Amino acid sequence: MTRRGEGVKRLEEEIVREKAAALGRAGERLEDALAATTALGRALDAEDPARRAPLLAEYEAARRRALAARTALLIQREAIGLRHHRDVDRQFPEPPPRRP
Repeated sequence: MTRRGEGVKRLEEEIVREKAAALGRAGERLEDALAATTALGRALDAEDPARRAPLLAEYEAARRRALAARTALLIQREAIGLRHHRDVDRQFPEPPPRRP
């Protein structure tokens, strides 16, 4: 292989590694957002019904962050050619909306 060919190959390998790393970071952000939403959901379930409003607002904000992180992960996946998201749906289900 020529020097130029080796350089192109190294560059392509670096691009693949960066795509994988970006996908991993998006997954980690989603995991963190879902964990926060789950923790707030548990706290909401244990809260006195008369004092749920502030906690419910926190939950809904965390839920919005989780949905945004999920969308970012799906975009990352599509950018690298992964068009089917059943695994994401199964592994990272959307947190449900909560009622007062």
